[in-house]
Amino acid sequence: MQNLVTVFGGSGFVGTQAVRYLAKAGWRVRVAVRNPNLAYKMRLLGDVGQIDVVQTNIRNQASIERALDGATASLNLVGLLRETGRQGFQAIHVMGARNVAEAARSMGVRRVVQMSAIGADANSTSKYLRTKAEGEAAVREIFPDAVVVRPSIVFGNGDSFFNKFAAMAQLSPALPLIGGGHTRFQPVFVGDLGQALARAVIDDDSAGRTFELGGPGVFSFKELLEKMLAETDQRRLLIPVPWPAARMLGSLGDVIGRLIPPPVTLDQVESLRTDNVVSGQYPGLTDLGITPTSVEAVLPTYLYTYRKGGQYADQDAREMEAGRA
Repeated sequence: MQNLVTVFGGSGFVGTQAVRYLAKAGWRVRVAVRNPNLAYKMRLLGDVGQIDVVQTNIRNQASIERALDGATASLNLVGLLRETGRQGFQAIHVMGARNVAEAARSMGVRRVVQMSAIGADANSTSKYLRTKAEGEAAVREIFPDAVVVRPSIVFGNGDSFFNKFAAMAQLSPALPLIGGGHTRFQPVFVGDLGQALARAVIDDDSAGRTFELGGPGVFSFKELLEKMLAETDQRRLLIPVPWPAARMLGSLGDVIGRLIPPPVTLDQVESLRTDNVVSGQYPGLTDLGITPTSVEAVLPTYLYTYRKGGQYADQDAREMEAGRA
């Protein structure tokens, strides 16, 4: 275990998987997070002493440099889906990414990997997608050999997409189809993404490259909600919401988002105007030697929790039918 990688935001949904694969590959891993007390379980993903957890704020240059002390590689996974207080898109996606790259350069780090998002575009009307692109540019300006990884929406146990709408379906008789539900997605399994990020760190051939990562299937927003409803055995109306009405819904979400997590924000509505699929212009999972995992293979392993009767609902129904016979 000679090499050391610092994973910023390594205790999250994606980070946990990346850390797991890096540890399996024999790397020492330093997980840099804002609140180490909430990340103590990360040490269990590797051998004794292989994984450490340190306090870091990517808005603080001194703490970044401490986290990178002695590191061979840096993997930045810190990102936001919506802005809250001082945690803004510009501060995290752009300035935070720049801070990490500058510290990595000054500390002699060999490999820098920056996680971005499919659809990142400096001209996007979505602040999320625009700042993701600006973050990429900032990192590459400082560290030209940096690796950029752009995933589509990420699914798996604990995701913020299928779980979010499954939970909404438990409370509401209808779900909104923003813009009619025509936006296309290419969901990537969190395990595949974690493995890809680890390989981007480890493989010398990845230096300076951009990877777009999507799964084996492309689905509309409506089709994904239909899959979720089928898997959770819920029947809900799917109501098309035209873009003007969706913007009003997003604006309302911005207001209530100051108190509780909103169903959708105005910026998320803007993001949904752009298809979230790989362009074909960049290498993907297969170029990293990874066979993409399908949505159909994974959804049953965790969405059963939203089904009436839980994991064994179908089995219980069959046993009841057999008893009547």
